[in-house]
Amino acid sequence: AILMEYSTGKILYEKNVDEKMAPASMTKIMTILLIEEAIERGELNLTDDVIISNNASSMGGSQVFLDPNTTLKVEDLLKSIIIASANDSAVAMAEKIAGTVDAFVNKMNERAKELGCTNTNFVNVHGLDADNHYTTARDMAIIARELIKHDDIFNYTTIYESYLNKPDGTSIWMVNTNKLIKYYNGLDGLKTGFTKNAGYCLTSTAKRNDMRLISVIMKEETSQKRNEETTKLL
Repeated sequence: AILMEYSTGKILYEKNVDEKMAPASMTKIMTILLIEEAIERGELNLTDDVIISNNASSMGGSQVFLDPNTTLKVEDLLKSIIIASANDSAVAMAEKIAGTVDAFVNKMNERAKELGCTNTNFVNVHGLDADNHYTTARDMAIIARELIKHDDIFNYTTIYESYLNKPDGTSIWMVNTNKLIKYYNGLDGLKTGFTKNAGYCLTSTAKRNDMRLISVIMKEETSQKRNEETTKLL
């Protein structure tokens, strides 16, 4: 666990912050950061079309059931990654930005090194359990801090439920995996995670009275415990 003050990066609480652990879907914080930075550089627009590959549509775990050879906008995919933790959308965006998932994963690891995340290694873009895919509470807080410099991210992280309209006219109901945005005053993001190996994880950010905090909780036994510990920290 870690608690960081956003503006200074000062650590207010820490417990086993450099222990390498599976991050589950908190991995997507880095995926989202690279999407945001590509938009900022002008290499990508929210209105750009993204063709869904067979590879993207075949991802397991949490997903929005994208159909292969259909087209969606960058903004729709970004929203579905943030709200519904969609693995298929994460892969589609990785392929859009870097050509292949492997090339995108290389970018994730390069960016982690640039940010000073010395105990992080990504092998995929979504966080499904894999050998040698790990990070730490400290590194997760550093990546989250970088992400929330992009203010527009809160347009999506604060949505509790929404619909993804698919090209065939059907829509998928998306409910935010982070229930605390509804129940904790000031909490406006960021990303949950769960796999058998990672346990229940949550990187959160909350703001009250011009003070913003970032908290990371990893490997809890239940989602309730994860939320309780996050609330306690904040």
